[in-house]
Amino acid sequence: MTDRYTLDRGSLSKEISLLLHLLTADSVDGLMEQRPQLFAEIDWKLFIRLTLHHRVFPFLYPKLSGMSNQLIPAHVRERLQQEYRSNTVRMLQLSGEMARIGAGLNKLGIRSLFLKGPVLAEDLYGDFSLRTSRDLDFMVPIDRLSDTADYLLRLGYEQIEVYESILGDWKWREHHLTFNHPDSKIKLEVHWRLGPGPSAEPDFEALWKHARTSTLLGPDVRYLGREDLFLFLVSHGARHAWSRLRWLLDIKMLLLQQPDSEQLLELLKQYNGEAIAGQTLILAADLLDTKVNPSLSGLMDKPKAQRLAQDAVFYVARMVNLNDPPLEPEVERHFKSYQPAILTARNRLLRAAGFLYPYAADARTLPLPKPLHVLYFPLRPFLWSWRKMTGREEA
Repeated sequence: MTDRYTLDRGSLSKEISLLLHLLTADSVDGLMEQRPQLFAEIDWKLFIRLTLHHRVFPFLYPKLSGMSNQLIPAHVRERLQQEYRSNTVRMLQLSGEMARIGAGLNKLGIRSLFLKGPVLAEDLYGDFSLRTSRDLDFMVPIDRLSDTADYLLRLGYEQIEVYESILGDWKWREHHLTFNHPDSKIKLEVHWRLGPGPSAEPDFEALWKHARTSTLLGPDVRYLGREDLFLFLVSHGARHAWSRLRWLLDIKMLLLQQPDSEQLLELLKQYNGEAIAGQTLILAADLLDTKVNPSLSGLMDKPKAQRLAQDAVFYVARMVNLNDPPLEPEVERHFKSYQPAILTARNRLLRAAGFLYPYAADARTLPLPKPLHVLYFPLRPFLWSWRKMTGREEA
């Protein structure tokens, strides 16, 4: 663990503190012998809820299954065993679908890069049953997005949302399409960007250059190189305020593989990720006892990284699903200040400029013929103000 910066953990409950210790302990029995006070007066129902919310139960259960001490009640281990087995079945299902989709896209000449799911579990944990996955995320070149969507529709998937756009802004405002299969209940996210814009990130060709091939699922399943994967996981976790410990656990497991520090630092500098990378390393080191390569530890010295890391503890201390509004008022206020804080000054400027780019709502407010759509640029502030005054929605 680094001694460069120590988080204030005062807001963390006994239950979340115990969970953190269990995740980092080499031996649960050893932890019980050395620090039995950690297990005193625990709300075990809350503890179970925390393991499910943070999605770390598959990693935790194998540790608990071999314990001899009874400080953790049997019903807790039994519940985690049920969840572990259900997750294993789900990951088997997702593995088969990942292989099928990868092979199908390859036959169509569509290159794809899987971002998460079983391939990530296998790579980071060595066993896909040790990590959860709710859906499959993969990336394709944007010029093959329509062909990919057609293929998925032929497989029986249904597209959930269709983005409205008048001047092609969906290409940089959004970053994925979502599909659900009504029978298998598998959810797919088809990316053409790693994350939402406007922001700088590696394009598909740069990512493909460093891609790896899955040893478990075969040559049709390609996924990100280690350094690109770190950049993606850091950006994704920071964007979601590290509100699930599983994302930090992924970082810990990835750092054990010792990605190339020099290449990593170049990537982070090029794509404005140094502050959030420092935030990530502080959280992983402090909360999960992660060893940080000395050549990367300078990222943890940045005051902004330290502020962001402490801000994220707010979410670790709570069971918050930021994708499921409405949020509690306190959480909503905190997140509204957190979101711009993780951006660089350049990206905040880009986001502000993006607000001036016409939205589909502008066309609904004042329909114009397509040749005149360029007029929405000067009209945008007035149309937005009109909707605000009249109480109409902004989309």
